[in-house]
Amino acid sequence: MDTLFKIAWRSLWRNKRRTLITTASVFLAVFLALFMRSMQIGSYEIMINSVVTEVGHIQVHDSGYWESKSINDSFVFSKSLKEKIESHENVTSVIPRFETFALGSFGEMTKGLMIQGIVPSMEDPRKKISNKLIEGRFLTEKDNGIVLAEGLASYFNIGINDTIALIGSGYQGITAAGLFPVVGIIKYPVPKLNNFIAYMSMSKVQEVFSPYHSNLISTLVVDLRDGDNLAHKADDINQILGTKYEVLGWRKMLPDVVQQIDGDNAGGIFMLAILYIIVAFGIFGTILMMTLERRKEFAIMVAVGMHRRKLAIVVFFETIFIGMMGVIAGIIASLPLLKYLYHHPIPLQGEMAKMMLEFNMEPFMPFSLDTYIFSNQGIAIFAIAGLTSLYPIIYVVRFRILRAMRS
Repeated sequence: MDTLFKIAWRSLWRNKRRTLITTASVFLAVFLALFMRSMQIGSYEIMINSVVTEVGHIQVHDSGYWESKSINDSFVFSKSLKEKIESHENVTSVIPRFETFALGSFGEMTKGLMIQGIVPSMEDPRKKISNKLIEGRFLTEKDNGIVLAEGLASYFNIGINDTIALIGSGYQGITAAGLFPVVGIIKYPVPKLNNFIAYMSMSKVQEVFSPYHSNLISTLVVDLRDGDNLAHKADDINQILGTKYEVLGWRKMLPDVVQQIDGDNAGGIFMLAILYIIVAFGIFGTILMMTLERRKEFAIMVAVGMHRRKLAIVVFFETIFIGMMGVIAGIIASLPLLKYLYHHPIPLQGEMAKMMLEFNMEPFMPFSLDTYIFSNQGIAIFAIAGLTSLYPIIYVVRFRILRAMRS
C-alpha cells in the first residue's frame, strides 16, 4: 500500500499545472464556504446567546401562565422547588423573576410599562444590566427604588431621584400602587425594550403586587450547561416537578426566532450546495481530462503487469490527495482571517444595524470558530472527490489495452 501511495503522489506532480489548478479550485471553494458558514453560524450563535441571556434556556411557570401572562397564574417560590430543579445534572442556575405590568405616571405623562422584579445579585452577572447604566446606580437586594430604560425616562422627562407613580392590578385583583424613586437609567440597544422595561428588586415588587402571599413569582429562569436537546431536558424537569408547572424551552417560547434561524440556515445550505456543485464539475472536468490524457500510460502499466485493481487504487488516491491539499490549504488560509474577524467583528450600519438591534443584538457581523464548521467542509470536499474518482476507477477497470495504446 505504501508503494501505491508513492506512485499516486508522484503521478500528481508529473503535471504540476493541472494539479495546482484543480487544487486551487478546491481551495477557493473551501475558503469561501468557511467564510460564509462562519459568518452564518456566528450570527446564529449571537442571536441564541441574546435570547438565552434574556429568557434563559428553560423557564418554569405555573400551568397556563405562558398563554395568559396573568399575575394570577403566579406561584410560590421555595427552596425545595429550587433544589428539585437543581437536582437535574445539566442545570447550572435557577433564578426567580416576578414579571408584571403597570401604568406609570410622572407629571402629566402616563405610559404602560413592564416591570421585572429581579434578585440583582443573581440577574446582573448573567444579563450585565449594570453595564447598560447611563445614569445613577443599579439596584440592591432590598432596594425601594426603580431602574428605568432610557426611552421611558425620556418619555416621562424624568431623572435620577425623581419619583414615579405606578398603579396596576396585583395578585387576585388587589390594587397595586406606590411611589418609587428613580435610582438608575439604563440604555438598551433594542428600541422595544428601551421604551418599555423597568427593573425593581424582587422584595419590593412582591410587597407591592402580592403583599398577602409571600415569595410569589411568575417565572423561574433555568440555565443549562448544555443547551442541546432542550425539549428532552424540559421534559425531564417537568417530570421532576409534576403537572402543576409548565416547563418550556426557549425554542418553544420564541418560535419566530427559531423559524428565522432555520429559514436562513436552509438558504445558506442551498448556496453552499450550488458552490460545491460548481466545484464538483470543476474537479470532474480535470479528472476527466487527466484520465483521457493518460490512457496510453494506463495501458502500458497494465501491459507490464500492474493489476487493474491496484491502478484503480492509485487513481483514487490521486483524487483524494488533490481534495486533501485543497482542504488543508483552504483551512490554513481562512483560519487567521476568521480568527481576526471572530475577535474584531465587522460593524454594521443602516438597515442591517437596525435589524440587529430589533433582535437585541449589537450591530456587528459576528463570526464563529466552531470546529464542526471546518470538519463539515472537509467532509463535503472528500465526498466530492470520492464521487469524481468513480469515473477514472471505472475506466481503469473496463478499458481495452490495445485500443488505449492506439489512441
